[in-house]
Amino acid sequence: MLPAVLILTAVAAGSIPAASALASARWPGRSPAAAILLWQALGLGWGLAAVGALAGLGAGRRHAAVARAALAVAARVVRGAALGPRPSGLLADLRLASVAAGLLLLMLLCWVLVAASAVVLRARRRQRDLLSLLAHGDPKVPGALVVDHPAAAAYCVPGLRSRIVISAGTLELLDQAELAAVLAHERAHLRERHDLVLLPFTALLRAFRWSAVARRAEGAVALLLEMLADDHALRHRPASQLATALMRVGAAGSQVPSGALAADGAGGGEVAVRVARLLRPAPGLSAPAITLVCGAAVLLVAVPVAFLFISF
Repeated sequence: MLPAVLILTAVAAGSIPAASALASARWPGRSPAAAILLWQALGLGWGLAAVGALAGLGAGRRHAAVARAALAVAARVVRGAALGPRPSGLLADLRLASVAAGLLLLMLLCWVLVAASAVVLRARRRQRDLLSLLAHGDPKVPGALVVDHPAAAAYCVPGLRSRIVISAGTLELLDQAELAAVLAHERAHLRERHDLVLLPFTALLRAFRWSAVARRAEGAVALLLEMLADDHALRHRPASQLATALMRVGAAGSQVPSGALAADGAGGGEVAVRVARLLRPAPGLSAPAITLVCGAAVLLVAVPVAFLFISF
């Protein structure tokens, strides 16, 4: 069991500096999809490895999968019975505390994901109710709803009843070509369900608000999703139209409702990064580089899963 615990600990501990390095790297903008995959693997791998390391530390030297051994310890404690007299002493108490800590961490991660999902669903339900009262259609933006507000805003409300919302201020600010570019960007968010990709990172930030790594991870993934939606929009509209629209809407400093994804989504500095990327595009990652990134993502998840559920 000790080798498994050491490897799981190494994966969990190594995921933190790896996340910091990824947040500072420049290459993700060249291939947002590959970078998002790596971010997802880092988050999932860290969670599985951290839970497994804590649980395995308390599971003893059994030659079994970490999850099975830890659950066996927990089950014996709950039943109040064992194969012999219950071990006592500091070491036994530490092992029991370690298994309990692993289970608590697993419950915490699951709970914050459920809680974050509930918060987002409630916010979107309120937003849709408001839109049903205040918004209306407009032939200038087919398929979108218009809210009579002077500030510039353009965002989507994902879900089963998804909506794209454009403010009256945006209609006055942008020309027809720029509006079409913004609509293409928002449709990409809805079609690809980028909100579901961002949700685990939002939940992680809710659980670890004090963590600079969690803040950087959530911000980096949000920016990459905007870049990914930009790339999808470029299949239908020229880069100059989308870049101009982003600069105009971003300069207006619009506020976006909770649970929505906005065209100028991450803030002024990020909008500038996206505009520069649109107007001066860098070459995408090479096929070997993408293969390397995907392979690293697979390993980050496969190694913890193997030690958690396979006996060695």
